[in-house]
Amino acid sequence: MACPRCLWAVEGILNKLGIDYEKVKMGEVITTEPKNEIEHIDELKAELQKLGFKLLEEKKMQLVEQIKGCVMYWIQHAITGKEKWTFSRFLVLKVNRDYGYLSTVFSEVENTTIEKYIILQKIRKAKELITFDELNFTEISYELGYSSPAHFSNQFKTVTGYSPRQFKKMIKIAENQKIM
Repeated sequence: MACPRCLWAVEGILNKLGIDYEKVKMGEVITTEPKNEIEHIDELKAELQKLGFKLLEEKKMQLVEQIKGCVMYWIQHAITGKEKWTFSRFLVLKVNRDYGYLSTVFSEVENTTIEKYIILQKIRKAKELITFDELNFTEISYELGYSSPAHFSNQFKTVTGYSPRQFKKMIKIAENQKIM
């Protein structure tokens, strides 16, 4: 779950199935009864599946989802210098686990490193910002915590195969074709 609408949708499913819960937050639902005692667990899994979610039953999967949630938060809120910490310190404080362990579990489950996942999410966010066309490339690079616009541009090209400028040009061409 990555947004308020997602949380609302999960709450709707829980209410529909009559499953009592205390709290719904990103990547986690706290129910009033243990998971193995939930009467409609199969229905819950099916309803979550319809929305593209899945019930994470394994502890490592839950931990990976928690890490992903922290990455998304970091990219949305903390990366531009509002926080004075490194991501690894931020993650350790949020999850209350050793970073080495978190990194190992994440790599084992996702088959990529936390660092590479962060880069992919930053580039995903950069594509979104370029598409909205409200910030220039220098502002986007600062917003995403890059040391320089050149570093941002190089990493963008490495991941996508296009420079940010080429990507923006492709977006404009696609928009013009929709209009015609």
